[in-house]
Amino acid sequence: MGEAGRWWLHHALAALDASLRERGSRLVIARGSAAEVVRAWVKATGAGAVFWNRRYEPAVIARDATIKAELLASGVEAKSFCGALLFEPHLIQNKQGKPFQVFTPYWKHCLTLPVPPAVKFTEKTIAAPATWPKSLELAELELRPKIKWDAGLAATWQPGEEGAAARLKTFVARAMGNYADARNLPDRDGTSMLSPWLHFGEIGPRQVWAAVAAESKASGVFPSSNGARVFLSEIGWREFAHHLLFHFPHTPERPLRVDFEKFRWAEDADGKKLRAWQRGQTGYPIVDAGMRQLYATGWMHNRVRMVVASFLVKHLRLNWTHGAAWFWDTLVDADLASNTLGWQWSAGCGADAAPYFRVFAPVLQGTRFDADGDYVRRWVPELAKLPAEHIHAPWEAPAAVLARAGVELGKNYPGPMVNHAKARDEALAAFKALRGPEAVVAD
Repeated sequence: MGEAGRWWLHHALAALDASLRERGSRLVIARGSAAEVVRAWVKATGAGAVFWNRRYEPAVIARDATIKAELLASGVEAKSFCGALLFEPHLIQNKQGKPFQVFTPYWKHCLTLPVPPAVKFTEKTIAAPATWPKSLELAELELRPKIKWDAGLAATWQPGEEGAAARLKTFVARAMGNYADARNLPDRDGTSMLSPWLHFGEIGPRQVWAAVAAESKASGVFPSSNGARVFLSEIGWREFAHHLLFHFPHTPERPLRVDFEKFRWAEDADGKKLRAWQRGQTGYPIVDAGMRQLYATGWMHNRVRMVVASFLVKHLRLNWTHGAAWFWDTLVDADLASNTLGWQWSAGCGADAAPYFRVFAPVLQGTRFDADGDYVRRWVPELAKLPAEHIHAPWEAPAAVLARAGVELGKNYPGPMVNHAKARDEALAAFKALRGPEAVVAD
């Protein structure tokens, strides 16, 4: 687990323990082999049944299958449930009985299926065992960072079920109706930001679905708006990510499209290119703003995620796995399925992927989706005094404009580390060498 995810987990577990104690129960923490720990807990408590919600990462599937078999063999009831997804990956198949690899037909198929209602927990107390197993203190897991870099995370997030419920309520009431348009504007609070709570299981997709359905009751139409429809399709994209990971468990390390195994990535022996990207020092303001938002808050706006990912794999032509590793370490919503799908989509080597020849132009993306430059001004304060017409391409601003804004390119803000047109041509040449000359180009 990455550093940002560990930070979230610490506070999520603290919130869970508090919630359980309100109902006469508690959280019990142990370190060691999961099978051995569960075996010891069953013995210590005299439990006759063990229940859990399924997860779909390859290693977790193997682990849980072993535990279930051992429990059943010893006469203990063992049941797992689908709480993390709307639809079980192994039950969704195309007409040929194979897994889907394109999102649109996948989601159209899913929308024909019933979504089970969310489970409401109403018990005021939980039955406690006669003897509690020994538990580690939460602090013993050492999940919090030793160097205090997490102030921005604490200011941005409220891990726990209460934070999840509050965020969902606010989003559905205030932002969902305009989601189709506002989701692309990084200076607005136009996205749900529910991804970390969903990842850690503090809210489930069925609860999200139920909230959208409840909001739709007044109109009698579900979904009640285009914004709601598009928002639910993003929940579907998350489902699709887990569908792919379940059926293609090799994809976190290797491309789904086998031909990309031979793709000619650029050299970065000293790691300077990667570090400049990680630190938000590329010289392209929209890219740098996104990377700095990520490091400060553990999250990045989805439109900007696509821009920074495209920049890494196409402008710098560095292997997508470098980006996936950095996101894994710095995102509070780092999820193996979603992270893998997102990066393979950006690199053009996965299911339903953006073609490799689609190269996001950073300046164009900035002027289109951050027209006034407010997002860049927030996260790249060196450029805060530049007028909007120059903020996304400061190297093109007249010297007098730069001087009035206090911008010294190469000193307090870097010039662009690559030329967009040249980098685009080199990326296309590498693509054509792999896939042939028939590529079409679109910024």
